Amino acid sequence: MKRIGLAWQILIGLALGIAVGAIFYGNPSVQTYLQPIGDIFIRLIKMIVIPIVVSSLIVGVASVGDIKKLGRLGGKTILYFEIITTIAIIVGLAVANIFKPGAGINMSALSKGDISSYMGTTEEVQSHGFADTFINMIPSNLFQSLAEGNMLAIIFFSVIFGVGVAAIGERGKPVLSFFQGVADAMFYVTNQIMKFAPFGVFALIGVTVSKFGVQSLIPLSKLVLVVYGSMFFFVFVILGAVAFMFKINIFNMIKLLKDELILAYSTASSETVLPRIMEKMEKFGCPKSITSFVIPTGYSFNLDGSTLYQATAAIFIAQMYGIDLSISEQISLMLVLMVTSKGIAGVPGVSFVVLLATLGTVGIPLEGLAFIAGIDRILDMARTAVNVVGNSLAAVVMSKWERQYDDQKGAQYLNEQKIA
Repeated sequence: MKRIGLAWQILIGLALGIAVGAIFYGNPSVQTYLQPIGDIFIRLIKMIVIPIVVSSLIVGVASVGDIKKLGRLGGKTILYFEIITTIAIIVGLAVANIFKPGAGINMSALSKGDISSYMGTTEEVQSHGFADTFINMIPSNLFQSLAEGNMLAIIFFSVIFGVGVAAIGERGKPVLSFFQGVADAMFYVTNQIMKFAPFGVFALIGVTVSKFGVQSLIPLSKLVLVVYGSMFFFVFVILGAVAFMFKINIFNMIKLLKDELILAYSTASSETVLPRIMEKMEKFGCPKSITSFVIPTGYSFNLDGSTLYQATAAIFIAQMYGIDLSISEQISLMLVLMVTSKGIAGVPGVSFVVLLATLGTVGIPLEGLAFIAGIDRILDMARTAVNVVGNSLAAVVMSKWERQYDDQKGAQYLNEQKIA
């Protein structure tokens, strides 16, 4: 009997989780028994992310060895991220203005969720400027940054350390061999942890459905449809056009990433697939020096799905309260989102925190977020999947832009995976 693939295992776990959550809706026992399983899976993933990023970056940077090349790659990467996320915000604003998901909603029929846990970090984000992003990249204490999972600071140190290893030549080879061994070992551990993914997905989605219920979607179904529709449009039209410009088939990429996309969607956590997409993009023809830099950096600077959602949600809440934002106010909203959404990916509930920090700048009531808290998990699943596609594509785009993409290796990998 042919073994069931990981994608199908995760889908089965997702379906069973939804069924269990729906059957035992409102039963606290579901959370009692299933939450630990989901937490274990997420913790296993978080455990391996930093060792993989550090080791892969050091090996990748040391293999380049040229600080000018790294500077050029960094500049191009940040420019690309800024352009794409700005387009995502514009798409989110345009879709919300065209389809008006918040118009005519009876707010008395909606239930409010608890958003108090996000309020504590709002002031920090409000004072977060573009210059602060670059200042915070430099760790004052490396071990503190590692403990807090501050990805930008970790990336900065790994790049500098990799340059240092390359600079000392032969003396750096034992260090390089050590980190290459760490990377290889952690990728093996990743593949073992992925065997637990269907159980993690089953538990996480089961708890979510049992807590909020399928019926929580009904009053806000228009918002869900608009967000999902805009996500599909962004992936297949916007990212598809970018892929076409660089002679990449977006459909082949999505087929290649199907396991990771299903897992990211089910868990609503892009961290769960970071090691796997780095590994796959390298097999797809991207050099390690680019995948190990671009993909982790994208987790802070290139959250396409999140920024698109934030723009749509802001206009939705304004429409729900009958607030008509002018063009200048929407441009102001876009500019604020461009700054507040950068470099804070480590903050829990980042999209909610960014929205809380942003809404007040254009006079939108912050309490409006409480009305969509109940369905945020459903929306988070979609934006997480879009973030994964955006960062995977970015690695290929940068590889081609730097003329380091291996077309033959990419074609061979697609053939091995039985993709056109």
